[in-house]
Amino acid sequence: MSNIPYLLALHSINGLGPIRLKNLLDKFRDPKIAWETGRDELIETGVTIPVADLLIQTRQSLDPQKYMDSIIKSGIKIMTVFDEDYPKSLKQIYDPPVVLYYKGEILPQDGKAIAVVGTRKMTGYGKSVTETFVKDLTLAGLTIVSGLARGVDTTAHKTAILNEGRTLAILGGGLNEIYPPENRSLAKQIEEGFGAVISEFAPDEPSMPGNFPSRNRIIAGLSKGVLVTEAAYDSGSLITAKEALEQGKEVFATPGPITSDFSKGPVSLIQSGAKAVFDASEILDELGLTQVQNLKWYTPATQAKVQNGVDLSEEEKKIINILENEQMHIDEICRSLDLSINIVSAALVKMEITGFVKNLGGGIYSAG
Repeated sequence: MSNIPYLLALHSINGLGPIRLKNLLDKFRDPKIAWETGRDELIETGVTIPVADLLIQTRQSLDPQKYMDSIIKSGIKIMTVFDEDYPKSLKQIYDPPVVLYYKGEILPQDGKAIAVVGTRKMTGYGKSVTETFVKDLTLAGLTIVSGLARGVDTTAHKTAILNEGRTLAILGGGLNEIYPPENRSLAKQIEEGFGAVISEFAPDEPSMPGNFPSRNRIIAGLSKGVLVTEAAYDSGSLITAKEALEQGKEVFATPGPITSDFSKGPVSLIQSGAKAVFDASEILDELGLTQVQNLKWYTPATQAKVQNGVDLSEEEKKIINILENEQMHIDEICRSLDLSINIVSAALVKMEITGFVKNLGGGIYSAG
């Protein structure tokens, strides 16, 4: 499409969402004509009176070409729904973003992606489950999509990077307003070689609660399926799962401890028809992606045989075996194996360094 500066200028108008903007473009064919058209004609296309007035007011002070130049100068790239390299899966949803702003690279291989989302108030259990699934899915060649929020989202992005995979972070505000602020360095790391940070919002728009449902539809739209690892019953991540279902995508959920409020979200999804999963291979099988990339991922049961070629002592093998399917406190490990605290503690330190176990905090450990 020509006249991209005028398209971006239109896109900057608050209240001119993807459906109304698409209606404008369908009627006028040219963004420049739509930008310059009169108030009555704008209203005839379905633009509300306040939005039409805002557009007319904005065009008195905003120069479309200078506006686009300032965006590009800041390092932000632009992709429109009319471009050939626009993600195909996103283009197929009901209301695809007309404009995507991004930093980093969106590659064809990102077409094989899965969203991993969940609570911001993540527990040790949720962290362990998220890390395990994301590691396995990343090593299987899938791109991890999430929302750069605290908790599960942050862990999903970081785990993908740690395993040298790709990840796409979808924002609820503009690229100049990264939220939460403590994730600015993570966003920069993603855009500098591990994927892309993406938003449909104008670069200077702040993250607002009302933006997140729109953000969630993009997370679902870019993915072949959505995995919810830990979430409360009213978690926003369930909105992403609902979006995926409405888009005809698969939804997966990991069961958690029945005593935890953060197990209620996944349980409600499972009751509504989501697939309960206990291993990444179940997701890959369901999506028909078992041959993605030679399946270099390993379950905890086989990690001890292959990871780094490290030889385990008999005590360490026993610890791996009892941690294979559950997390345990160090005192419980000692009692179960009838080993002294000194022997178990020394073994756990070594295995944590080599990646065989994870310290979940509070003396609780799980398999790596």
